[in-house]
Amino acid sequence: MIEKFTLQEDAHGNKNPILPEGVKNYLIDIDGTICEDIPNEQPERMITAEVFPDALEQVNKWYDQGHVIHFFTSRTEALREITEQWLDKHGFKYHGIIFGKPRGGNYHWIDNHIVKATRYKGKFTDFVLKEETIEVFSD
Repeated sequence: MIEKFTLQEDAHGNKNPILPEGVKNYLIDIDGTICEDIPNEQPERMITAEVFPDALEQVNKWYDQGHVIHFFTSRTEALREITEQWLDKHGFKYHGIIFGKPRGGNYHWIDNHIVKATRYKGKFTDFVLKEETIEVFSD
């Protein structure tokens, strides 16, 4: 279960939920990231998609460590039942699924909270620290 949030007031007087110290809020893609890449146009293949074993192990490890796990997919809401069945069949532990992520990639996420993005390149592991050049707003 997700831990209780604390509320933190921002500069505009709005109270925003903040996770406890050390808890991460993972948003994880499905197709091509935790299983073989299957387009929305081939939903009949989704229930038999091959799982990436290292993804299953790492996602469940994060869940067991108390992190929040949400799958964030470009699958449509109409594919919810098939998606939930597949995740449950393979034993993925998660808190929720967000459907309707825009298709096409090249995402540039702008948010008022800290966002860390990691591109999946074929292997789920623990994270390592690495410095990269990123785009940010000018001061």
